[in-house]
Amino acid sequence: MKNIYKPQEAIVEDIIVESSTIKTFVLRLKEPFEFRTGQFVELTLPGIGEAPFTPSSDPNIKNKIEVTIMNVGRVTSLLHTSPKNISLGLRGPYGKGYPLDRFEGKDILIVGGGVGLAPLRSLLFSMFAEIDKYNKVVLRYGARTPDDIIYKESIPGWAKIKKVDVVTTVDVGDAKWKGNVGLVTTILKDLPVDLKNAVSIVCGPPIMMKFATLKLLDFGFKPQDIFLSMEKNMSCGLGKCGHCRMGRYYVCKDGPVFTYEQLKELHDIWD
Repeated sequence: MKNIYKPQEAIVEDIIVESSTIKTFVLRLKEPFEFRTGQFVELTLPGIGEAPFTPSSDPNIKNKIEVTIMNVGRVTSLLHTSPKNISLGLRGPYGKGYPLDRFEGKDILIVGGGVGLAPLRSLLFSMFAEIDKYNKVVLRYGARTPDDIIYKESIPGWAKIKKVDVVTTVDVGDAKWKGNVGLVTTILKDLPVDLKNAVSIVCGPPIMMKFATLKLLDFGFKPQDIFLSMEKNMSCGLGKCGHCRMGRYYVCKDGPVFTYEQLKELHDIWD
């Protein structure tokens, strides 16, 4: 019987610096690993601990995954100071991913903030591979400053893909920044989507997700058509420890992808 708690070995093949606080870890796996975009994994630093992360790479690639990590705690801090070629543990995947079949034939509005673009990048890769299944893909992404934008070298190329529309913004610009200045909600206007045939996906810091969701509701999106990535206090990944309990849901098993319709009656979902 498979030990659901036992991770497989993953070697850190490369570390890409995205910003002063965010790095992407390219992990080479000894065994093929499959996940659905939006699912998460538990990454183990042997002898130290583990933490949950949503892969940021293309789910169609089976021998490697990429995990984009912000330095925010004990495990992530130690990962950020680790060298290449170290051995990590990887277990999963866990949870429910994005329901891509429900997105087919629709206008897709994707709203990201900060490191929240990481799981959305995996979603974008999935959509880019079969772009003809979607009417259009509209990405609106915000970061604190130009230096805090992740995947800087990739975003301009995404904007050139057919049926893809990209606008970025920063809270505070600099002398070189020529784009929009303001919170991500400031670019959630005049959206080129048909509300009668559209869905929206939101991922980012809780406060950003809250106000982006309210903006989308004002714009006319229905609660059942707003999908949220609620990576909230996940620990075991198996619904055993209860750390991620949110109302009647366990985020690690029932999510981390939810519709706003599922959550709108719950208290403190943004805490």
